[in-house]
Amino acid sequence: MKSYKRQRQASLVLRYLLLTLLAIIWIFPIVWIILTSFSKNNTGFVSTFIPQQWTLDNFTGIFNNPVYPYGHWLLNTFVIAVICAVVNTLITTVMSYVLSRLRFKLRKPFLQLALIIGMFPGIMAMIALYYILKSFNMTNLVGLTLIYIGGSGLGFYIFKGFLDTIPASIDEAAVIDGATKWQIFTKITLPLSKPMIVYTSLTAFIAPWLDFLFASVILGGGDPKSRTIAYGLQNMMTNSRGSSATNFTQFVAGCVIIAIPITILFIVMQKFYVKGITAGADKG
Repeated sequence: MKSYKRQRQASLVLRYLLLTLLAIIWIFPIVWIILTSFSKNNTGFVSTFIPQQWTLDNFTGIFNNPVYPYGHWLLNTFVIAVICAVVNTLITTVMSYVLSRLRFKLRKPFLQLALIIGMFPGIMAMIALYYILKSFNMTNLVGLTLIYIGGSGLGFYIFKGFLDTIPASIDEAAVIDGATKWQIFTKITLPLSKPMIVYTSLTAFIAPWLDFLFASVILGGGDPKSRTIAYGLQNMMTNSRGSSATNFTQFVAGCVIIAIPITILFIVMQKFYVKGITAGADKG
């Protein structure tokens, strides 16, 4: 018995040591970036982990940079992310409800087709989407927003899986009481689906907020003020040409700033986000 207890204790110690090591490896780059954003640096190279001189000039400087309009990038990305969060959530919610509750011809073939299409990465359609938008002279923020919204309907499987777990008897009881389909959807289904709505909104918000690839293709070569945050910061470093000493710490400060909204959203909505992931995986 004592031997078993010792083995169990040793196993727990090893597990916690491994988890601690992994946590340090994961947290170290984040801490380094945050500390570097407060570092006063004129060489383009940060040689110490803890800043020798602390300053807020990097945060003020990136907003006052005459070459790289960080404020415009931040506003552009925020507007696109909010639009995508609202529209994508609305489309996904309606599609999930229809496919979960209604029965109609070609329903199963559509579900199978959507599943197959969802297996292919969106990057495969990037070049085709670029030329389509170019033919309509929409290689701008509006066209980029349409791309983010366009694929929202295919992300319904998790939401539909959650709605499938809600007993149909609830809808039937509401129908007996005289409720219409719209009343059932708005007064019963939506309140019960709060975790999934939050999950869908967060994922829809994060996608354009952090996306670089589609933004770089669609917005490449356009007005610097019409860029998104990720694409703008990448240009800030690659096009420095001798000014990287100043731009590097401002670049890091910009990275810290764009991480703040996402961090706050996850802290506030964490409970609903986790519920949405676990509940949506119960039944497909």
